[in-house]
Amino acid sequence: MADPLNNQTITAGGALLTRLKAIGVDYIFANSGTDFPPIIEGLAEAAARDLQLPKAIVIPHENAAMGMAHGYFLATGRAQAVMAHTNVGLANCAIGAINAATEHVPVLLFSGRTPVTEHGRFGARTVPIGWGQEMRDQAALVREATKWEYELKFPEQALEIVDRAYAVSMSTPKGPVYLSLPREVLCEPCPSEGLSDPLRIKPAEASPPATRLKDAAEILARAERPLIVAQRGAGGEEGFRILSQLAEEWGIPVCHYWAIQLAIPTDHPMCIGSEPMPWIQEADAILVLDSLAPWSPAIHEHPEDCRVIHAGQDPLYSRFPIRNFRSDVSLMGETGEIIAALASAMQPLHPGRAEACARRRKDVAKRSRLVRQKTLAAAEASGTERMSKAWVSLCLSEAIRAHRATVLSELGCPLDPLTLDGHGTWYQEPHSGGLGWSFPTALGIQLADPGRLVIATMGDGSYMFANPVACHQIAEALELPVLVLILNNAEWGAVRQSVLGVYPNGYAARANAMPLTSLAPSPDFTKVAEASRAWTARVERAADLMGVLKAAIEHVTTRRTQALVDISIAP
Repeated sequence: MADPLNNQTITAGGALLTRLKAIGVDYIFANSGTDFPPIIEGLAEAAARDLQLPKAIVIPHENAAMGMAHGYFLATGRAQAVMAHTNVGLANCAIGAINAATEHVPVLLFSGRTPVTEHGRFGARTVPIGWGQEMRDQAALVREATKWEYELKFPEQALEIVDRAYAVSMSTPKGPVYLSLPREVLCEPCPSEGLSDPLRIKPAEASPPATRLKDAAEILARAERPLIVAQRGAGGEEGFRILSQLAEEWGIPVCHYWAIQLAIPTDHPMCIGSEPMPWIQEADAILVLDSLAPWSPAIHEHPEDCRVIHAGQDPLYSRFPIRNFRSDVSLMGETGEIIAALASAMQPLHPGRAEACARRRKDVAKRSRLVRQKTLAAAEASGTERMSKAWVSLCLSEAIRAHRATVLSELGCPLDPLTLDGHGTWYQEPHSGGLGWSFPTALGIQLADPGRLVIATMGDGSYMFANPVACHQIAEALELPVLVLILNNAEWGAVRQSVLGVYPNGYAARANAMPLTSLAPSPDFTKVAEASRAWTARVERAADLMGVLKAAIEHVTTRRTQALVDISIAP
């Protein structure tokens, strides 16, 4: 369509930005650089012409920008845009791209490209970094973590390339895409027709054939000792509801092994916690829901005659070179839709199995209750002068009971002691392990859902990886009242546990100080947060924790500014 100023052209930069809004992008999380003049000019140009634009937000570190796009998608289901500065900014995006790819989170990742020309063309190089930031293959920085990548060649491509990027990103399986934007191309004019047209390329959605659904339904329905392992939730609120109902009706235990998202309530009678042993040892059928690693083959082993069903956006996780879990039936599609279809296919088989399901339901509920009682008792017993992570989880669970809350954990609060009952109430760090995820992802969730209480829990090492100065600045600038809990043991606790897992009786385990794990002396993290006017507290005694948590929650929910609590825990 012609723009309001009756000019039939618009710069490619302005067209690209306007098109993003038309296809449903709400925000551009950007850290600008010397390649951004056409982007900044494009924003001003589109605004002057009264064209609708995504809201462009200054994010002072690209890792935070990727985390916020990640969190915004978790809260809304809509892909957002990240814009970075040439190769150096893109390099800072790489960890976020790896995390997003592992979790099937779509992100439209853009970065500038140093001008190709040295002179003679509008937008050519003007400062020495134009030479210093050139690469032979800039896209290689994120190629393995993106579904698709391209470099904009001509200004008239801008609209159709944005449509293609969005469609590929949102297609099954979802994931990040990358588009490189040379400065000269963005400076050139392109036609303005069609800027606000509907999306021209629709995302592709996969669903499993009815025959495979039937096979899976029969395997689960006829099983005597079925098990469900769910790592990445149930695909949404409806999938969460249906899975909770299916597990109850059929008496099937559900295990949250290394859960990234919650699949059923933690106090559901069929929820058996995060440890699949001994359930997996006795299973004759296992439904694996969107799980990269549903168990550890070095530790857990199912019977040889156990039938295994994998279901999810990419049930075989084809992006990963080695992942050799048995799969007798593979169901590809959106997880929530597969759960609904599977429940429907199983329903006609239930009358003949009702009595067996009732017996199993009673047995699983009894065993599940004992597991949970033991978990909660152990967490309560660990509330000593040097608190455990489980104790912090137990206290946090009580403190948020009356709130609509989301807890994020990056080597922070463990899931099992928490009482959570809904979709979107729990997110753990991606299995790719790119640290610095929890804090910016919480900011993205808070931006998308301002009325929600969002709590980012993390270890002290993870907090330092999050570029906390940048994240606290964002929280203050955008008025995002997140609550940050640092579970501070002054060490790389995950590294220590990994060493003990491999060498339980080795030299490192017996050493007074394990090499390469200490983060002592611990900085005073409250000072970092206070620099951005955050409410802060430090807790060293278990008896003080509940009162501080309640005060912090009262602050973020009434004063509506960020808060940080530094909690000293045992190694």
